[in-house]
Amino acid sequence: MDELTYLERPAQGQAEGLLILHHGRGSDEHDLLALAEVLDRAQRLHVVTPRAPLTLPGWGGYHWYMVPRVGFPDPQSFGSSYRLLCEFHDRLWERTGIPPQRTVLGGFSMGCVMSYASGLGPDRPRPAGILAFSGFIPTVPGWEPQLESRAGMPVFISHGRADEVIDVDFAHLARTRLSAAGLDVEYHESAAAHRIDPGALNSAIGWLAATV
Repeated sequence: MDELTYLERPAQGQAEGLLILHHGRGSDEHDLLALAEVLDRAQRLHVVTPRAPLTLPGWGGYHWYMVPRVGFPDPQSFGSSYRLLCEFHDRLWERTGIPPQRTVLGGFSMGCVMSYASGLGPDRPRPAGILAFSGFIPTVPGWEPQLESRAGMPVFISHGRADEVIDVDFAHLARTRLSAAGLDVEYHESAAAHRIDPGALNSAIGWLAATV
């Protein structure tokens, strides 16, 4: 069985929860460790950053799926990465002893998509919350989010109006869809392009502390 490469930063003392951060397209497992240090300065949480499994000709770094059209991942590559990532999460919960209900799944761009997918998947346990930076809920044949069982679950969405890669309309759709299903959505929109807006980080820090 293939296993994902990853990095981890243990908590200081007994971990109060688990934070799994998924990087964006063309990056790797090192990319969001600095974000973890900002979000969890007190190091209350055990942090893990997995590397996406795909390398694509003509592209650097690592990828979670191929992109025929933004918002609509390639079903085959998405399905393969989704299974690997879910298996990775399952092994991580078993190894650390930290359960899904004390785990926040987060990510940027393509990693945000995988956080939505693994946190909302119909065959997946409900996490403590989802931290969604500049992404979307994927539309993929054979995969549908299970929203009914996630009522009340916290979701933090941050997106920029000038995002030239993933239009802010995707964030509007996610907010509307999740809120209508009863999830507890905290939404932040800024003038930023396709990046994590520093202006949203203080809110994200407070959200994470309250969620785990």
